[in-house]
Amino acid sequence: MEKLAGARKAAILLLTMGSEEAANILRYMKRSDVEAITVEIAKLKRVDPSLQEEVLSEFYHLSQADQQISEGGADLAKEILERAFDDQRANEIMHRLRNFLQKRPFEILRKVDAAQITALVQDEHPQTIAVILSHTDPAQSAAVLSALPTDLQTDVARRIALMGRAAPEVIQEIENLIEQKLSDLAADEAGGGSGLNIIVPILNNTERAAERQIMARLEEEDPELAENIKNRMFVFENIVQLDDRSIQKVLRHVDNKTLAMAMKGAQPDVHSRIMKNLSQKAAELLKEDIEVLGPVRIRDVEQAQREIVNVIRQLEDQGEIIVSRGEKDDFIL
Repeated sequence: MEKLAGARKAAILLLTMGSEEAANILRYMKRSDVEAITVEIAKLKRVDPSLQEEVLSEFYHLSQADQQISEGGADLAKEILERAFDDQRANEIMHRLRNFLQKRPFEILRKVDAAQITALVQDEHPQTIAVILSHTDPAQSAAVLSALPTDLQTDVARRIALMGRAAPEVIQEIENLIEQKLSDLAADEAGGGSGLNIIVPILNNTERAAERQIMARLEEEDPELAENIKNRMFVFENIVQLDDRSIQKVLRHVDNKTLAMAMKGAQPDVHSRIMKNLSQKAAELLKEDIEVLGPVRIRDVEQAQREIVNVIRQLEDQGEIIVSRGEKDDFIL
């Protein structure tokens, strides 16, 4: 395999996953790593299938070695690595695995949100759910327990309270079950597409400060790519996601000619939402302006819509409006 940086390998690996799963993984990484990996994802237009297969193979061998280490099979783990890499590389990885990859029970669930865990366990036996929740983070377990049906909540809570020490083979069997379910879920969600199709939803779920850093770096390295990402991250139709006050602020910064042109190609929900946030007189004038335009070129409509999107970005950067990008923000009203 060609010599690839770790960030490029991680980017190729994440491209095989669904965007939501990739975003969930990035949330638990250091900001510097997130920045490096997302920049690489954005740069990837097409990954050669053979290269992708080799990256997946390396990841598989590493995970197999990790599993053997956690189960005490260090010799077998080393054998797996020596078959996949040269001796020096195998020894380096073994050293890291021994020192840093010792896993606690259900470690894999510590990187999964409570909603996903709930979906994974809701059809399992109450005792199985009790074992899982007794080994996961208390806050995480509480969120899962709260999301279960009322009668199941009581049964699971009682079983946790009365639970003794679970046998290692029982824990391992349940871990295998959960890992298989997560694997099946990832396979269902995995899809093709270019790096642009993956990076946009990831950035939409990234904290605004990190998103700005990533985009600033991309603008320096590849301005055209950065602009393509910006155009995909917030489109004109997304204006319905803004609250009424924000829409009114946006409209105050848009001239009537641009707004009329943009509205020629607006979806019904966008049209009604904008009209709702205009005064009766302004709405009537806008309707007249739209009618006067007559037939227009699609590219002119798209240009007008992009100008309005740019106004939205400017107002957001100035702190005048808030654009929801999927993160769980807390607000004081």
